[in-house]
Amino acid sequence: MQMKITRQIHIGAVAIGGGAPVSVQSMTNTKTQDAQATVRQIEALAAAGCDIVRLAVPDKEAAANIGKIKAQTKVPLVADIHFDYRLALQAIEQGIDALRLNPGNIGGAENVRRVAEAAKARGIPIRIGVNAGSLDKRLLAKYGGITAEALVESALEHVRLLEEQDFHDMKISLKAHDVPLTLAAYRLMSERCDYPLHLGITEAGTVRSGIIKSAVGIGALLAEGIGDTLRVSLTGDPIVEVRVAREILKSLGLRDYGPTLISCPTCGRTAIDLPSIAERVEERLSGIARPIHVAVMGCVVNGPGEARGADVGIAGGKGVGLVFRKGEVVRQVKEEELVEELFREIDSILEEEQA
Repeated sequence: MQMKITRQIHIGAVAIGGGAPVSVQSMTNTKTQDAQATVRQIEALAAAGCDIVRLAVPDKEAAANIGKIKAQTKVPLVADIHFDYRLALQAIEQGIDALRLNPGNIGGAENVRRVAEAAKARGIPIRIGVNAGSLDKRLLAKYGGITAEALVESALEHVRLLEEQDFHDMKISLKAHDVPLTLAAYRLMSERCDYPLHLGITEAGTVRSGIIKSAVGIGALLAEGIGDTLRVSLTGDPIVEVRVAREILKSLGLRDYGPTLISCPTCGRTAIDLPSIAERVEERLSGIARPIHVAVMGCVVNGPGEARGADVGIAGGKGVGLVFRKGEVVRQVKEEELVEELFREIDSILEEEQA
């Protein structure tokens, strides 16, 4: 997969664009005014594999807490700011690593100049984030509604406001809940500029529907080589956003995060409680950081062969199962022993890697 090479920016120590690995972002849903709760969630997101965390900064109290939060975490932080340029300046003074704002809605050219100068002096990049739901009425009238062309023109207008201040350290997002619209907008923007692109399907929905829309939209763009960083936007726990983002990147071979579980869909040959076993295996694998491919198969007829590429796996029989490594059977055990025997083999593999 050939990713488009864009300009490279840095949010803290994380490189974005320029051939760097696609990074995962999420956003806290704690109140930034509560520094300790926010720090706890940032650390939980980082433990789940999040590279960059965004914070809501709706007022001065939230902005004033950024320094306290920064002092307690090493994760790069982005301040999410709307309308009030003074909050951007305050966030910069507090040591924020990046800003998410739109130059066109912070009160005129002088305010844009102040923010651009302060951000440039500190090496702080800015994400221009255009959403379908907040397009200017002028653009809606020009294009007859929300279109990919309207989203791109809106973003480029914001880009020009910063470029006029000789500021070029930015990335761009063009989000909609409509997947085809989002795809069209990002494809067009990728043709029109070389700034790094932040991918996402905004307001994607709950875990059930939002995961599907995000995987389809974000996955399609990444498969075309478009995108440098991403957020999966789901209603609920942001930890789930990170896990889904990681799985999208893993499925495309773009990042190698922890274990990969391969499990069959079950059929009439299945004679063990495969769904329960697979869930237990998946839960225990969540505590392993190193990459390893694990297969949980429902029968001994094709199991080892179909999962030959796995490092280790199990295949069920009637009340028994096989434990196999690299497609070769190593032993047969009782059904109730399958999970423990599987993890005995996994532990052995991980110990051999460390030796």
